[in-house]
Amino acid sequence: MKPRFSVVIPAYNAAATLARAIESVRAQTWPAHEIIVVDDGSSDATPEVAARFGGAVRLIRQPNQGVAAARNRGAREAGGDWLAFLDADDWYAPDRLRLHAEWIAEDPTLDFLTGDYEYRDEAGTPLGTSMARHDAGRRMLAKAGGARRVVMDAADEIAAFVADHFGDTHTLSLPRARFVELGGYPEGFKVCEDVHLLTRLVAASRRIGVSCECLAVYLIHGGSATRRDPVAAQYENVRTLADLERLARNFPLPVRQGVAARRAAARYDLGCALVRRGQRLAALRAVWPSFAARPGMQHLRTLLSMLKG
Repeated sequence: MKPRFSVVIPAYNAAATLARAIESVRAQTWPAHEIIVVDDGSSDATPEVAARFGGAVRLIRQPNQGVAAARNRGAREAGGDWLAFLDADDWYAPDRLRLHAEWIAEDPTLDFLTGDYEYRDEAGTPLGTSMARHDAGRRMLAKAGGARRVVMDAADEIAAFVADHFGDTHTLSLPRARFVELGGYPEGFKVCEDVHLLTRLVAASRRIGVSCECLAVYLIHGGSATRRDPVAAQYENVRTLADLERLARNFPLPVRQGVAARRAAARYDLGCALVRRGQRLAALRAVWPSFAARPGMQHLRTLLSMLKG
């Protein structure tokens, strides 16, 4: 059975980049079933940009509620049996949908799919690829041995993926029914809501398809929440992961291990951000729970290194 992809694009004050994102979906070698743009209370020309595409784009408008709520709204309204997402400042590679759609048609045992993507700066300069940057991605590339596809199903692969995933929102393909069953993206979190959903999805999955080709471009720019206020973003990151860790008590062991590792890394990142602001005592408080849970010389050295800056 051929999958029908509903592509959901949440957009907030994205008039400068939205057209590029939409055009990248319209240019797919496997046509999308529909393109849904959710205007999340923009004050610029975002809805006008979407409206220019006429019937090719379904525009939904709502008061500003955040990216998670916008994605969830698009998914609720979707008519396709598979979902794909794209942020308004990123774009798809031409074969992004085809590479997943053909694999889904061939192998219905896949629970969901992800894949590699490229980083670029605001000038369009390539900055590398995600799988090569992450331990979990390098494991899968080694397992693939040069193949374009590889299945993630081993416990150590899953733990590494949850701890520091290489696929992002724009490379995720999942059945709409599973998205609804999981409750979608968690609302009320400003950072890491994508990791929250992805981890719950992994916990409910056994076979994950990984495309080793770059499926999309992720734009790195100074306007992101992480770069505007790193300390606030890292506090939010820890808060989101605390909620995920609460749910993880019922997850399979490799997923629980990955969540614990990710939260420890988030605490460390928060500590580093606080040290850069000269707030060493606050940094110690941020990291201490991880050290107390697993005391040892290695963690002590990491703690002291962080405090030294």
